[in-house]
Amino acid sequence: MTATAGSGGAGPGGAANSGGALRRDRRVRGLWVKRFLPRTLFGRSLLIIVTPVILAQAVATWIFYDRHWDTVTNRLAFAVAGDIATVVAQLEHDPSEEGRNWVLATTARTTDLIVTLEPGQILPDEPPVLRGLLQRTLGKALDERVARPFAINTSVAHEWYEIRVQMAGGVLSVMSPERRLFTPTSYIFILWMVGSAVVLFAVAILFMRNQIRPIKRLAAAADALGKGRDVTNFKMEGATEVRQAASAFLVMRERIQRQITQRTEMLAGVSHDLRTPLTRMKLALDMIGTMSEGCDPEIEELMADVAEMEAMIEGYLAFARGEGTEAVQPTDLSRLLNEVASGARREGTEVTLTVESGLTLPLRPNAMRRCVANLLANAGRHAGTAWVRAERRNGAIEIEIDDDGPGIPAAAREDVFKPFFRMDRSRNLATGGSGLGLTIARDVARSHGGDITLDDSPYGGLRAVIRLPL
Repeated sequence: MTATAGSGGAGPGGAANSGGALRRDRRVRGLWVKRFLPRTLFGRSLLIIVTPVILAQAVATWIFYDRHWDTVTNRLAFAVAGDIATVVAQLEHDPSEEGRNWVLATTARTTDLIVTLEPGQILPDEPPVLRGLLQRTLGKALDERVARPFAINTSVAHEWYEIRVQMAGGVLSVMSPERRLFTPTSYIFILWMVGSAVVLFAVAILFMRNQIRPIKRLAAAADALGKGRDVTNFKMEGATEVRQAASAFLVMRERIQRQITQRTEMLAGVSHDLRTPLTRMKLALDMIGTMSEGCDPEIEELMADVAEMEAMIEGYLAFARGEGTEAVQPTDLSRLLNEVASGARREGTEVTLTVESGLTLPLRPNAMRRCVANLLANAGRHAGTAWVRAERRNGAIEIEIDDDGPGIPAAAREDVFKPFFRMDRSRNLATGGSGLGLTIARDVARSHGGDITLDDSPYGGLRAVIRLPL
């Protein structure tokens, strides 16, 4: 017979499904385990150090207890049981009163056992209740050595055990001190284990803190560099690997600073060199227009092109200034935004400013002023009314600039940050700038470790959000 295609689950598809389910289960178990693992390097390092110590001590403790209870406790219990068996045998051998007194006195003098005979007493006819490992070990020894009904009472006196043995003429009561059945070496051993573990953990924590501290300083320096702040007091320290990482960080910082400086100088130099021929072109066009009776359309187009090139070069220079090496200093953001808003109002833009008090953070004030001014200039050019709000939010400072203009389509909100990109394809200077305003603004924000994002404004226009980390 021919098996159908859908019969059974052992085919390639079933194996693949089972393999995928197995991998998913492993991944889920791995994620579940990671929830309970420490996330910091300090915690994981301590876990690596502490886990073997705890395992070694647990194994040593288990072996000690196993050998201790199997060897020492058994020997002590069987020794007491043997003494009791000897007393019972001697009493049965010489049941006279004189022989009994001699046996009891000799036992008390030589074995540390207090033995008394209670004539006519009978133990209850029920199995003895043995609680704990020590009583069970002693009961086993009494069964083997004495082989008579017995009872064990631990509540007669502190640190004493009463062992009652049934004899033919009564009950033999034996008071045994706890030291004959139990040795305190287990407690001493545990105290030594715990004490040494605490000392080892303290030493490990102290050394690990010293090893983690250079890594934290390196991370703080890298974070400060990413936020555009100066890293002046950083030095290499710690283990060899940490020093290598710190050395690589310092080399990277020098390369980044050198690249920024070279880029800034190149842009500034090119822009400055282009202004000279543009100036000659403007003079030549002015002289041609003066000598001719009327201004030809070709000359007007050339003059418009020269004006556009001049605006582009000014944009290049502004972009280069935005990439400059202005020093970072603590800046009152509230005061800076008030100054920028006042300048925008003088340009004819209606600005409503709402700023949370006490917003002070390290900034390049001139660069940040240019960043906010460019965004307000765009709002004033396309809308005429702007709303500015600054507040702390989610560990950062967010500056929201809203307008009621036409906004920017969602598909073009990343393109507008490209250099010289304009929504107006005609490149008419009357309808916009050179296309570097948003580029400079985002460049300034990112040089401070932040960013600029665009979104829809609740006022119907565009919302630009500057996010600066604290």
